[in-house]
Amino acid sequence: MTSGSGKLYIYEINTWVWLHELSQQYQRPVTLSDVPDEALDALAELNIDYIWMMGVWKRSEYARLNALKYKHEYVAALPDIEDEDVIGSAYSIAAYEVEPRIGGREGLAQFRQKLRERGLKLILDFVPNHIAIDHPWVDEHPDFIVQGSAKDARSRPGDFFRHQTSDQRAMIFAHGRDPYFPGWSDTAQLNVFNPELREALLETLLDVASQCDGVRCDMAMLVMNEIFRNTWNGYVADPPETDFWPFMIPQVKARYSEFIMIAEVYWGREYDMLQQGFDFTYDKTLYDRIMEVDVQKVHAHLTAPIEFQQHMVRFIENHDEPRAHDRLGPARSLPAATLICTLPGACLLHHGQLTGAQVKLPVQIRRGPIETQREDLRQHYLKLLQETHTPIYRLGEWRLFELAPVAKDDITVYNLLAYGWRLDGEYRLIVVNLTSITSYARLPLKGWEEVAGHDWILHDIDDGSTYVRRGSEMITPALLLEPNLFKAHFFRFQRKD
Repeated sequence: MTSGSGKLYIYEINTWVWLHELSQQYQRPVTLSDVPDEALDALAELNIDYIWMMGVWKRSEYARLNALKYKHEYVAALPDIEDEDVIGSAYSIAAYEVEPRIGGREGLAQFRQKLRERGLKLILDFVPNHIAIDHPWVDEHPDFIVQGSAKDARSRPGDFFRHQTSDQRAMIFAHGRDPYFPGWSDTAQLNVFNPELREALLETLLDVASQCDGVRCDMAMLVMNEIFRNTWNGYVADPPETDFWPFMIPQVKARYSEFIMIAEVYWGREYDMLQQGFDFTYDKTLYDRIMEVDVQKVHAHLTAPIEFQQHMVRFIENHDEPRAHDRLGPARSLPAATLICTLPGACLLHHGQLTGAQVKLPVQIRRGPIETQREDLRQHYLKLLQETHTPIYRLGEWRLFELAPVAKDDITVYNLLAYGWRLDGEYRLIVVNLTSITSYARLPLKGWEEVAGHDWILHDIDDGSTYVRRGSEMITPALLLEPNLFKAHFFRFQRKD
């Protein structure tokens, strides 16, 4: 399985938390308009492509008051939490205006320009499914919101709420939700079948696109005609002929041709989202299989066509998931990091992930605790990011290898993954063991038969060790692999002769 399948890196930053950290570090209030050059240079030195500033939009005052009711639940993440630390959910958006307290629209523009000067691009959030309860549309355009009855408000209080509009009309509106959980109590559900709403959302997205280089679309599958109709059957009219994203994306791309669209998507709907115009989608399947340590299911997932894989966003944490270092543990974090950073497609990294942060922060708070930083993990990521910034990962061909057991009854081969990159006589071979068992395998480099004519020095980029191998012996009887527990070997091939 080969094809050009270049790498792309996205680095997620919780905007409010990061600015608070910088304010503490520099002993002055820091906003997007005046982020210190040293902090921006540190981002550029990571060798990443996009910075995703999560949570820049104006948050709902209702959502803040609602979140204060749950302040006791945030103590686990921030033991010394105060009321002022609770700012409301980043996904209960009162307006697509950059919050003035963090720099406003002008501050974001200044920040974006500084990123550009360092070769970095900017990603922001777009939430198509719902808005905050106190968003102006709730009063000004109640027809934009899914409406219910008094009976719904009584029998389904988790999904519907009563609201008196500014012109004194008593209305029953739906909370934003997905079909498997109760509604999000600080949101109102948009009726994406309403043509006028679609036009308003398009205008909003075009304005967002004028301020950044891409968007991460929250729960993107919820607004597909099929899913939305099934979720709100009986409450909305028949769907428009054109699905939501095929209506939106071409019009955005027509104005901003280099703009990228990323779908947060679940339930196996990744291919559907790509077919509807997205550039990348979350690879939640890979995430789940890594966390389950189901190596054979990971292998099966990686047999998908390369044309599909190169549009996947690989990750082992983000703001919705537990911290990788906490869930995987210190040992397994290392090979998991190697895996997501060296597979084709995009790789999503999260602020704090590189230093082993363990506390998952609620998106309703503005600061996090001070945590011990894990230097060995940081160095591991820095090596990966420096290595994978080279052309072979951007322009080369990727191949998944099939392993063979070293003995008939040795099943440890099933603990290993092996794959590689090739470009113009250069080779990289990655072998990953996510398990706690030292494992063995033989690896015939099928598809790389040209290596047979030379002797090679294999440099392990991670630990610096070297191995000399005859090319013919890496084809038949095949390269012998002995990865220790929780280990990833990351070989650069150098011709010896």
